[in-house]
Amino acid sequence: MIDAATFKALVLNQRGGRTVAELATLSDAELPPEDVLVAVDYSSLNYKDGLAVTGKGKIVRRFPLVPGIDLAGTVLESAAPAYRPGDRVVLTGWGVGESYWGGYAQRARVKPDWLVPLPEGLDGRRAMAIGTAGFTAMLSVLALERAGIKPDRTKPVLVTGASGGVGSVAVAILSHLGYRVAALTGRPENEAFLHELGADEVIGRQQMDQSCRPLETQRWSGVIDTVGGRILARALAETDYGGAVAACGLAGDVELPTTVMPFILRGVQLLGIDSVLCPPEPRRNAWKRLAGDLPVAALDRATQVVALAEVPRLAEAIIAGQVRGRVVVDPNA
Repeated sequence: MIDAATFKALVLNQRGGRTVAELATLSDAELPPEDVLVAVDYSSLNYKDGLAVTGKGKIVRRFPLVPGIDLAGTVLESAAPAYRPGDRVVLTGWGVGESYWGGYAQRARVKPDWLVPLPEGLDGRRAMAIGTAGFTAMLSVLALERAGIKPDRTKPVLVTGASGGVGSVAVAILSHLGYRVAALTGRPENEAFLHELGADEVIGRQQMDQSCRPLETQRWSGVIDTVGGRILARALAETDYGGAVAACGLAGDVELPTTVMPFILRGVQLLGIDSVLCPPEPRRNAWKRLAGDLPVAALDRATQVVALAEVPRLAEAIIAGQVRGRVVVDPNA
């Protein structure tokens, strides 16, 4: 029986040059010396978490470390005036699960500036079904809105990497807001799933994962790109005059094989989305929009909940592209 002073956690260590993920029982005294102690209800498993847990990406910057780049829970103790015991909170970004201990534990001690009050209308499980991925998706949608991309434009919005965490939530949000949505995926078996989320059209990745001319036929009023590399270059070349591309992913490549022509001759805007260091006010606004503009039924159908012990196996699967939708981690299961 785990008492109030100890808790379960998934801990990453390095042994023989390899990253090893192990379940452990830790004490409150081992937590970082931050101002707010949170009882973690849920975290989520994203692509970056998969890289961290498997050691296949240079994500973790110190060992030992509790991974998990987000969390939702209840404040237990607070030395910060902004939060009191009993407050329901959400945390995404700020290097949690990379440089700082994250959400794959029953408890976390964090800085108050990292937290956002859990918006009315969301519980912890749904907040983490949204998670960093959904938060990034909403930041991307808001960026397109500010760039003037509205649902009444004749051409659809393209979402790349649509089967993944960010892409699937972006498809659901855009469809709910009345946009026509084209979903790009490298996994044709997910076509029915993407239509269920609201995609009007599903496109195979092979149609865009190739070299292209600086300008191609104008197909998209806007784009949310979660991939980068050649996919992003192709999306830019096909974006409508006066359109915009919100880019939030680097899985394809950090290089961008394009020219200035989409920007000069078509006035395309390239909007960078960083969910890690997003300032507090835009962060709160995005979460409020998520509480009101996300179709909950579609989100629930796209979510699976797993225990800490299942995280290493699913981390391998998510890196291999074998997981669709959202994975929520329940550290108390």
